[in-house]
Amino acid sequence: MKNRNKIAIIQIVFGLICWNVFATEKVIVKSESVAAPKLAIVLNSGSASVSRIDMQKREVIDDFPIGKEPHHLMMMPDGKNLIVANAAGDNLVILDASTGNKVGTIPKIIDPYQIGYSPNNQWFVVAGNRLDRVDIYAVNNGVIAPKPDIYKLPQTPSHIAFTSDSQISFVTLQDSNEIVAIDLNAKKELWKMPVGKMPAGLWMTPGDKYLLLGVTGENFVQVIDWRNKKIIKTIKTGKGAHNFRPLGDGRHVFVTNRVESTISKIDMETLENVLTIKGLPAGPDCMDITPNQKELWVTFRFSKKVGIINLTTNELEKVIKVGNSPHGVFFTPNAPWQ
Repeated sequence: MKNRNKIAIIQIVFGLICWNVFATEKVIVKSESVAAPKLAIVLNSGSASVSRIDMQKREVIDDFPIGKEPHHLMMMPDGKNLIVANAAGDNLVILDASTGNKVGTIPKIIDPYQIGYSPNNQWFVVAGNRLDRVDIYAVNNGVIAPKPDIYKLPQTPSHIAFTSDSQISFVTLQDSNEIVAIDLNAKKELWKMPVGKMPAGLWMTPGDKYLLLGVTGENFVQVIDWRNKKIIKTIKTGKGAHNFRPLGDGRHVFVTNRVESTISKIDMETLENVLTIKGLPAGPDCMDITPNQKELWVTFRFSKKVGIINLTTNELEKVIKVGNSPHGVFFTPNAPWQ
């Protein structure tokens, strides 16, 4: 009787172990089955157009007019539509994210060079590169309010980042070589601090520990302790360090070196440059990464091309000719950690 009870207990334990293994395997399989993006949308700032690219065939489907100087684009809070910022057109164009078709326009958004939703989607921030202003719009149920709070911030507001709690927005001032911090709730400027020459892209490291700054007028990324307004380290990358895109592993981020025509990979824990990708066309700028983390797509602003880098070999695999001065690039579907 005792032996039968022991056998029964062993069978139950074995069954639980098998179930846990099976359940774990199912989770792993589920996490790896990421939908491959089918459509890449590229903004051609100099051609005032959008190129749609079939990502499987790696060729341009078509090219259509979008507005004056489209520079940056991003997903709207609804997860269905993209906003394209037409800087010289003073408007936002809405595209269906799955097809790239134009579905609407938001007029009277002045000089939207760079744009960004706060993480809680309650604020929409516009960096007015041409007019030296930063406009902050309230967002209610996904709708951008008609009138912003306007901050005159010379010179040449460029790129935007946020704290994860949506309390603070940081903006680089490209021609005065500064960063400004704005309290979004109190609607006031918190501070400015001097940085390197021609500051551009910003990226917040995990836990909001540091701000990474691409210093386009130099050859490095600055690491900023933003709470104490101190530059704590300089990471040498390449001439024209400009814009960032995370790999998606919570540890690494890529930065384009626009003048040197290279891309560097930064370890956000050690704050070191751990890889430099060379042999690229002129002017790497904006980037997007496929959800499976296997391809890095890059716009080359000086070359009228988009490039595809294999992230297994870290080599340029393909170039696709697009319009003049390609800038923003976006995939549908996009990786959830973008």
